[in-house]
Amino acid sequence: MKRRVSILGVTGSVGQSTIQVIEDLRSGGADIEVEAVTAGANIPALLDACLRLRPRLAAIADPKLYSAAKSALVGTGVELGAGAAALEGAAAANADWVMSAIVGAAGLAPTMAAVRRGAVVALANKECLVCAGPLFTEAAERHGAKLLPVDSEHNAIFQVLTHPERVEKVTLTASGGPFRTAAPEVMASATPEQACAHPRWNMGRKISVDSATMMNKGLEVIEAAYLFGLSRERIDVVVHPESVVHSFVHYVDGSVLAQLGAPDMRIPIAYALTWPDRAQVATQRLDLARLGALTFETPDAERFPALALCRDALSRGSAATTALSAANEVAVQAFLDGQLGFLDICRTVEASLGELDKGGRIAKSPTSFDEVALVDQAARVVARRIAGSLAAA
Repeated sequence: MKRRVSILGVTGSVGQSTIQVIEDLRSGGADIEVEAVTAGANIPALLDACLRLRPRLAAIADPKLYSAAKSALVGTGVELGAGAAALEGAAAANADWVMSAIVGAAGLAPTMAAVRRGAVVALANKECLVCAGPLFTEAAERHGAKLLPVDSEHNAIFQVLTHPERVEKVTLTASGGPFRTAAPEVMASATPEQACAHPRWNMGRKISVDSATMMNKGLEVIEAAYLFGLSRERIDVVVHPESVVHSFVHYVDGSVLAQLGAPDMRIPIAYALTWPDRAQVATQRLDLARLGALTFETPDAERFPALALCRDALSRGSAATTALSAANEVAVQAFLDGQLGFLDICRTVEASLGELDKGGRIAKSPTSFDEVALVDQAARVVARRIAGSLAAA
């Protein structure tokens, strides 16, 4: 196998797993060159990635960290850039496969740079579709880019999507997170440490909190709708605590196909990197006899209102999903900073969407990426104010 790759967000959990997969494949004889890597602000992790991967280019998002990063990379031979333009330049560099793993709406512009070049884009950043689904998928088609989903659920659907035109519905599985059976008072007083203590997956803090509220699963419903061209009525969610079955695809003849695997992000990453082939990778192996049983539950709508918020936003259009994503980012960060209660995350998002709806700000879907940015900015302003009010209450 021969690949020339770039990794956007190399210091996060998905980026680190991608490094492991590349090293594993290289040890098996694969010819994988790394063109570019990007990071937000984690200079030590960026240096480690550069030493292990030996990319030609590196970019750090915060331009104030350029001098420190430059000093750290002395002797590596890696060309360094900083700021938004540098991130987009790294994404547009000459790689045939690009991992999009920057967290949040910040990943949209760099990923679009890879799309416009017609690259194969391994999509771990769900906000590209949540914030700009119709625009993003249309751009991918126009520029000849191939989108390969990396989220375990969407990757699972992609793996068993044998007859796309004969799909009745899909079912995304959710672990239920750390508060699946927690009492309301426990959730009300939850700390960031408790919310980030995921029982199955090792993820970054923002995504861990999203999993605890099940906002992550709601965002994945939106992502699946845009990625596979499905209405919200054809996308179900089931709680599956073991996190072994990652999705189901239901066909019109009554057949249901599922993809199973250990809760290990290296599995979908390896599939995306080696697609359309498969290669030997030292990922976790599934032992069904040891597991003994798999369980499935209907999500608790009262405990996890984020699911309904996401479905409602999807029915309103991409302006609403953009606003939802932005308000959630603001609320989650306020929670992680100790300024907002856990249950106030969804309250902030719901109140923000309500205010934006009354003002007519999310009535019309954006027709350009500039309009997406305007909706995103407006939602953040409203969400910060509402989060501040809830924190002071």
